[in-house]
Amino acid sequence: MLGLGPHASFIIAAYAVAFIALGGLAVAIIADDRKQRRLLAELERQGITRRSAARGAAATPTVTRTARPDAKGTS
Repeated sequence: MLGLGPHASFIIAAYAVAFIALGGLAVAIIADDRKQRRLLAELERQGITRRSAARGAAATPTVTRTARPDAKGTS
């Protein structure tokens, strides 16, 4: 079997575990990215915008709460 010797099953199992772990991490990263984009879109719909959006593409994506017309002096 591929010339891996008597430890072929262990080697193949180790590679399988590594590929499964990397695949799981990739899925988790993609899911988190989608979640963060949804949350950011919801904040922007509420009127909470990024300060960097006003300056163009800034280096730090900080978040600022903008006052809404119905706000009663609280921020």
